[in-house]
Amino acid sequence: MCLFWQAVTVNNNKRPEAHISFFMFFSVFQPTKVINSLALYGIFQHFCVLKNCKYLQKMSHPIYFVSLGPGDAELITLKSLHALQQADIIYCPSTVREPDKILSRAATLLHKLGIKGDIHLFSLPMSKDRTKAIKVYRQLFEEMRLEQKAGKRLAVAVEGDAGIYASVHYVLDLLEENGIPVEQLPGIPSFIAAEAAAKLHLISQKERLVIIPGNITSDELDMYLSHHHVPVIMKLSQCADIVKDYMESHPQYSYHYFENISTAEEYHSSHQAELKRRVFPYFSLMIIFNEQTRKDDSAK
Repeated sequence: MCLFWQAVTVNNNKRPEAHISFFMFFSVFQPTKVINSLALYGIFQHFCVLKNCKYLQKMSHPIYFVSLGPGDAELITLKSLHALQQADIIYCPSTVREPDKILSRAATLLHKLGIKGDIHLFSLPMSKDRTKAIKVYRQLFEEMRLEQKAGKRLAVAVEGDAGIYASVHYVLDLLEENGIPVEQLPGIPSFIAAEAAAKLHLISQKERLVIIPGNITSDELDMYLSHHHVPVIMKLSQCADIVKDYMESHPQYSYHYFENISTAEEYHSSHQAELKRRVFPYFSLMIIFNEQTRKDDSAK
């Protein structure tokens, strides 16, 4: 029995499951001492905690997908801030504007927050064809899997909310499919920050909120606005011509346009003539109201 124990401890000194197997084996031959075996394992487990057992540490750290909010450092949640402060490595999306110029709104926000972790940028190709982006995400998954296995605390910084049009969620799904623990922390999405900045009553009474990812049609807008819906159009640059034509033919509605919300470049306007001349960038959105139906509902 002593020789067997020596073999277990020498060859598996970093694997607690090997020690569990020993106690189970021991209990078979000495059934009256099962309780003692379990007590011994409890002592062993406590010893591992005191000695900072690497195996147990590696398995205890989930990978956090941290929602940064719309851009203002003061709008991040305390839980998200704490997760970033404790992370050894933080992954941030970036875009390449020029051969020697890499931009990352997420990394810029982390610097404003005073985060000291090692920031790893990953560049995403801006294209409707998601083939290249998925390749980047698979590479990111492999890197994160190895770093997590090595015992590192990891976080992924996501602008807005990690559950709203966040393509990096593909990595979260891969991690979960492979048994790696993850946590998704909520944040304030841009359209919520926008309605607050403009002091808008986003939805009221019977109204329903509809979030649209830049692929709207005039017929769909007609249907929504005539049936107590409030459309929020995100990724507005992808349907700029459709929206401008709709404003021209439906001036009776209220159009609230926002870009770069909660940043130094924040812009908001509801003047239709001005909006028709403006070029809509990627980080823009529009909220459309049917004020007449609101008045009718209030009168009932």
